[in-house]
Amino acid sequence: METTKKPTRRWVTILVCLAVFVALGALFGWYKFFREEPQPDWVTSTPEMRFKYGSIGAEHDAGIPYWIFYVLPRVFADKLPGPGGLASFGAVWEQGQELPVGFTKKVIGFARVANNCAVCHTVTYRTKANENPTVITAGPSQLNVEGFFRFLIDCARDPRFNADNLMSEINRVTDLSLVDRAIYRFVLIPITKKRLLEREAQFKWIYRPDFPDWGRGRDDAMNLTKYFMIKFPMDDTFGPTDMPSIWNLKKYDPAKGHTLNWAGDSHDPYSVVIDSALGVLGAKPKDKREFLGQVDWLIQYLSAKQPPKFPFPIDAQKAQAGKAVFDRVCAGCHASEKTGTRLPLPAVNTDRGRLDSWSKEAAIASNKAVRDMGIERKGLVEEKLQGYNAVFLDGLWLRAPYLHNGSVPTLRDLLKPAAERTKVFWRGYDLYDPVDMGFVSQGPEAERAGTKLDVTTKSGSNQGHEFGTDLPSGEKEALLEYLKTL
Repeated sequence: METTKKPTRRWVTILVCLAVFVALGALFGWYKFFREEPQPDWVTSTPEMRFKYGSIGAEHDAGIPYWIFYVLPRVFADKLPGPGGLASFGAVWEQGQELPVGFTKKVIGFARVANNCAVCHTVTYRTKANENPTVITAGPSQLNVEGFFRFLIDCARDPRFNADNLMSEINRVTDLSLVDRAIYRFVLIPITKKRLLEREAQFKWIYRPDFPDWGRGRDDAMNLTKYFMIKFPMDDTFGPTDMPSIWNLKKYDPAKGHTLNWAGDSHDPYSVVIDSALGVLGAKPKDKREFLGQVDWLIQYLSAKQPPKFPFPIDAQKAQAGKAVFDRVCAGCHASEKTGTRLPLPAVNTDRGRLDSWSKEAAIASNKAVRDMGIERKGLVEEKLQGYNAVFLDGLWLRAPYLHNGSVPTLRDLLKPAAERTKVFWRGYDLYDPVDMGFVSQGPEAERAGTKLDVTTKSGSNQGHEFGTDLPSGEKEALLEYLKTL
């Protein structure tokens, strides 16, 4: 009897120890890789701070380990468009902030960096060359999104993206624990490289030599949707568009037939915010209820957010005269029942690349993909696109360059016949020109900070929208003065 009891106790002890060891291992794994901590209070201290730096959940699947993200511009400075790290892509970096606007940091096991909506919808301007930029949320971003995508993939493709090189640089800037150094070396760096290289196939079309660069402040939105959300095969379409402003969303009323996006391809603000946020996440939301709560907050914030006032003096008398010109020449499309609805392409005759990059079949597939995630919304319009929306003009002064593809640098240029408009200019410099109403787009500083746009390149035409082009010069000046007030 005594002999039998001793082995039994021994096995019980072994099993208990093994269970404890497994439990401790599981706890360690959860703590180091999956525990989720709230962001610090300052992130949600104001609606603007939350919009700029608040997580929408992208860190789960699209997050990059913080210290890898931190050292990439150091290790791969040769892959940046210029000096200044991420700022060389046009990222908005506020004084005293750890990361640029639109870049979020959240601990999910370890600190991760991802994006939120502000990365594409925050704009800066300066009234003088020697002043700090004014940051405006919900405005059209000046970020070189394509350049940033390429940077991450190009880094991962480079043989220098290895544990020895990255850890050497990480050790220069922080003192990780022995365990965390091992986790970075043997787990996080190899997995991050693998995940970035997996994106290479999805981004294949942005490396095509027959497609021009998007440049700062533009994207190829519908192809992003086709190749990411629904994984359509790559085709030959290219539809670059200017990043839109998304302030004052309450102006859109689906009951009046309003649709959103440049080509009126989405039914309502709720659908647009959901689809855009899913694009940032790059995957099904980890927590659907939390995700939809973030969407509700964004809708509330962006509905109340008003466009900024023109920051220079306005000649009230001239602006009043300009309103009469506006009412006669512009209001029929931009302040009427047509506003917010799609006009047929022949009515505006602008570049059709954005229309050709989307299809009824893509809309149907995208709507199904979102429904399969268990998310209900009115969604994308399931029909062939035939034209572009007559846009609302609130905050028009800060929405340069103009036309859906951002091919006209200033409002003054837009009032010229297409043949006389600027053919080559630089996008992304944030010094404002109150005379021509747009950002400075010529000269050494514009060339240094911006990216070149040549309107003869694919889908970059500045043709069309030749309204008000034959006005007398006095009426054009008055009209420009009035547009400052919108």
